[in-house]
Amino acid sequence: MNAAETTSRDSYVLLQIGARRFALPAALIAELAPPVRLHTFPHASALISGVIVRRGRIVPVYDASAELCFGRAFTHRFYLILRRPSHALGEFAALPVDGECELASGEVQPAEAGAPRYVSGMLATGDGSVSILDFEALVASSVVPSGQRAQAERPS
Repeated sequence: MNAAETTSRDSYVLLQIGARRFALPAALIAELAPPVRLHTFPHASALISGVIVRRGRIVPVYDASAELCFGRAFTHRFYLILRRPSHALGEFAALPVDGECELASGEVQPAEAGAPRYVSGMLATGDGSVSILDFEALVASSVVPSGQRAQAERPS
């Protein structure tokens, strides 16, 4: 195993969403991009706030702040561009982040009992532990089946 394989396997990017810090596997990160114009359009996807154009590609922006921090953030400092290996070759997603990102490694511990499905574990860092996000599970957790959506939208 060479140094690049070790780094990508054991490294995480620490990111800030709202007032909370999270970790994502570094192997998923394509780049950290400056804020650019967000193109919005009518849609029914809970997490998608719009799209950005990055390097000639249309990249959907998944604003997970409402799900992760119990309130939508209104300002973002950067977009973390992620590769989506479970999708078609070359598909990317953008995750708005509110603070600096840093590369870290540490001991990975199992997720706490009762943790949301999108938390795949905990990364021990120098100042505590940080939830490791499973981006695909996070996106899937925001999808409400159409039958349940109709019930949720009905007035009581």
